[in-house]
Amino acid sequence: MLTFVIRRVFQSALVLLIVGLVAFSMFRFVGDPIDNMLGQERTDADIARLRTELGLDQPFPVQYMKFLSGAAEGNFGVSYRQGRPVGDILLERAPATLELAAVSGFLAISIGIGLGVFTAIRKDGFLANFIMSASLIGVSLPTFLIGILLIYLFAVVLGWLPSFGRGDVVHFGWWSTGLLTSSGLKALILPSITLGLYQMTLIMRLVRSEMLEVLRQDYIRFARARGLKEKSVNFHHALKNTLVPVITVTGLQLGSIIAFAIITETVFQWPGVGLLFINAIQFVDIPVMAAYLMLISVMFVGINLIVDLLYFAIDPRLRTEQKGAK
Repeated sequence: MLTFVIRRVFQSALVLLIVGLVAFSMFRFVGDPIDNMLGQERTDADIARLRTELGLDQPFPVQYMKFLSGAAEGNFGVSYRQGRPVGDILLERAPATLELAAVSGFLAISIGIGLGVFTAIRKDGFLANFIMSASLIGVSLPTFLIGILLIYLFAVVLGWLPSFGRGDVVHFGWWSTGLLTSSGLKALILPSITLGLYQMTLIMRLVRSEMLEVLRQDYIRFARARGLKEKSVNFHHALKNTLVPVITVTGLQLGSIIAFAIITETVFQWPGVGLLFINAIQFVDIPVMAAYLMLISVMFVGINLIVDLLYFAIDPRLRTEQKGAK
């Protein structure tokens, strides 16, 4: 077990280094932040002075190593646009994104697994077939179009829910949440559904497929032949074995929820790190862009590492293979 964990941690660290290098390299082709920071009356001396202050006159390897050393200490530099530490800006925006991702992930997992099990057990029923047909909407339509349709229906036509913003929030130190206010809850409904709909339909269809495969196994027939109740067969034997391969995909989907929140936050003007990244691209705010991509990479790699460990803990075959290799 320890060898497995050490190997996965080493691989995760290597992935982060590669992602950081690729991301930092791409920013050299985004644009020149000096053009946005200085006015039209700038002189060559002003440009040279600002490049020296920002460290842009140094070779690329030096800039990258300084970025890595600072990121390891939690220092991502100063925003070119706002003139504030990037870490402080991310701390202000992170609660909104994490709250949106958490609610979307909860809806996607709970509803996706529930509907997947239902459509597998009642595979020939009218309601199950209707759910499977309707799930094509979540898979086929792009996220931004789903968000626009929901805004038009529930905000413009019906007027039930707000179309943008986060609503009123309650602050607990640096953390802020809208789950404790009525306007915050209303503002969270449409973005969370928009962000979690694709993941929910994907999880539902995956659970249904795996569940149908497990229900055809011999040990399920044997369990029914022993006279076990159908509920016990479906939820104790079948569902437990169904969730083993689903865990990997579900974990990756939770990571993609945070990454794809950038589209949802743009549509609903949600004040999270995704919208911050879009604004940073417009102003060529390289420290903010680099910090955002590193943050997303850490979350992706961290979730993937946790999924690998859970997979190792749940599936006894991996433990057997590990012992055999020893």
